[in-house]
Amino acid sequence: MHRILSNQLPAHVGETVTVAGWVHRRRVLANVAFVVVRDRGGLLQVVTKEEDPPGEEQVVEVTGLVVANEVAPGGVELVEPVFTVLGPAEPPPVELFRPELKASLPVVLDHAAVTLRHPARRKVFAASAAAVGAFREELDRQGFTEVFTPKIVATATESGANVFRLDYFGGPAYLAQSPQFYKQTMVGVFERVYEVGPVFRAEPHDTSRHLATYTSLDAELGFVRDHRDVMAVLTEVIRAMVGAVQRFGYTASMPVEVPVLHFREALKIAGAHEDEPDLAPEHERALGEWAASTHGSDFVFVEGYPMRKRPFYTHPQPDEPRWSNSFDLLFRGVELVTGGQRLHRHADYLAVLAREHQDPAPLRTYLEAFRHGMPPHGGFAIGLERFMARMTGAANVRETTLFPRDLHRLAP
Repeated sequence: MHRILSNQLPAHVGETVTVAGWVHRRRVLANVAFVVVRDRGGLLQVVTKEEDPPGEEQVVEVTGLVVANEVAPGGVELVEPVFTVLGPAEPPPVELFRPELKASLPVVLDHAAVTLRHPARRKVFAASAAAVGAFREELDRQGFTEVFTPKIVATATESGANVFRLDYFGGPAYLAQSPQFYKQTMVGVFERVYEVGPVFRAEPHDTSRHLATYTSLDAELGFVRDHRDVMAVLTEVIRAMVGAVQRFGYTASMPVEVPVLHFREALKIAGAHEDEPDLAPEHERALGEWAASTHGSDFVFVEGYPMRKRPFYTHPQPDEPRWSNSFDLLFRGVELVTGGQRLHRHADYLAVLAREHQDPAPLRTYLEAFRHGMPPHGGFAIGLERFMARMTGAANVRETTLFPRDLHRLAP
């Protein structure tokens, strides 16, 4: 194809070229019409004397002369055009040519097939793709190997009953809540692994920050001294992701040293009772405000959560076992990442399961890795949509999710 993209036109002033895209806006005046065409490169203006040029969202091919015009998008426009309609279209349900979508979130989501075309919506997901690319690039640089693990599993063993059950050739199976067991197993193969993929949570939350399925960016690494080694890797990963997204005009403050609080100290700063087993959303918001005002940071680590609130595979704090070698990373007052050091000795797993009165049989294939030698290791998981919501300032995580799934939404 000899098609030219809109952002390439400045290099072709004085030439006759062919462009193609969607009609973004049409303005018909007395003697002239302006047709703005949208393609993956951006917007371009076409000036025509046709009385009835193609309307909005029609897919067109346009051949015309490129001329300079400093007030047109990109500083150029097409004149003397010849339009070819490649795909006729009905008028869209919302006005995509406006700088902001003037529609409620339910309407935007109901008509996602069209509203995702809006430049502001499109930019969010282009930035999201860049964030994932940075996640991969940074971990590749640090010697990680990407893996791809099953999303249909035989047992609902990691987090209890909040899983989606399905029929698997006449028997029960479940959608995986995370790749946790598999990525730990793969530490015994590659030492350092990561995965980008969907996870599924059958939790009855109907909030602005929860989804039934989202994209999880997981990593696990072996031969760590403790959870602080995991935090160091995570810090560089987040820094790379923030840098990638900032190229789209979204900003975040991340100092060289991200502040770190022990859970006990975090409770005091947040004004919570000292016996609280976890941080509530209002506590997280208070800690986000503290990090911003005290350290100029949009991020803060909280480490040492109580063992009773962490999964069975979590490594305890050696000098005080009631606390864990685990952490959360808060981003602008919202939990973004959970991670920590894991148990790595087979005997420790058997002892924990016995203490919690759990049958080890369903975990047999998982525990096999630890029977045959595993190094001290740990890892983390980042929720992509929540990361993008905090970066863009979105009030609802559904705004940064292509096709959200929650308690009430299973379409489109």
